[in-house]
Amino acid sequence: MAIRVCVFDAYGTLFDVSAAARDAAAEPGREAFAAHWPEISALWRQKQLEYTWLRAIAGQHIDFWTVTQDGLDYALEAVGLDDVALRTRLLELYHQLSAYPEVPQMLATLKENGYQTAILSNGEPGMLDAAVRSAGIGPMLDAVLSVQDVGIFKPHDRVYTMVTERFACTPDDVLFVSSNGWDAAGAVGFGFQTVWVNRAGLPMDRLWAKPAHTLTDLTTIPELAS
Repeated sequence: MAIRVCVFDAYGTLFDVSAAARDAAAEPGREAFAAHWPEISALWRQKQLEYTWLRAIAGQHIDFWTVTQDGLDYALEAVGLDDVALRTRLLELYHQLSAYPEVPQMLATLKENGYQTAILSNGEPGMLDAAVRSAGIGPMLDAVLSVQDVGIFKPHDRVYTMVTERFACTPDDVLFVSSNGWDAAGAVGFGFQTVWVNRAGLPMDRLWAKPAHTLTDLTTIPELAS
């Protein structure tokens, strides 16, 4: 079947999750943080994701913003940084994450070509709205879907069902795009046509399904959808 809807994961796919730590490290007076920011950023993201999986398995759902704060607290403590002002600044910057450079034009091209577009994210609505506004991509999206509406994190099937219900379509109608291999596997298992955006050149995850396409960025998504 032909693609009707293009759906994107948010964090790491459309929005650069390293931007908050990188931007904070460049600010005056952050020398101690600047020496460790890549390690902190990577550990923050790792724990953020791990906590979603563990909470989903245990049936202990909370909003993604709380998970994001918990992951940051772990990362800062792991490198021995106890700085309340830094923590506050990093969380502020996380609400203002920049989109990857190719994102606005890619979304605009999809809309010009008649596709419906959406975000499907673990993010809670407030943080997603802030990121979409900061990146200026709201007019190019038909929907911003949050797992908060179903009370469980990806890659549970209930999350992917939000797309077919919102757009009254079948999984075959959807091109799903994620930078997370585990998310791509979940989407393939649900029946979406799936793209893994492997910006970091990582090995493919050994999971139950593999994406149909692997890209290094989002530039050619409109061509794949056609």
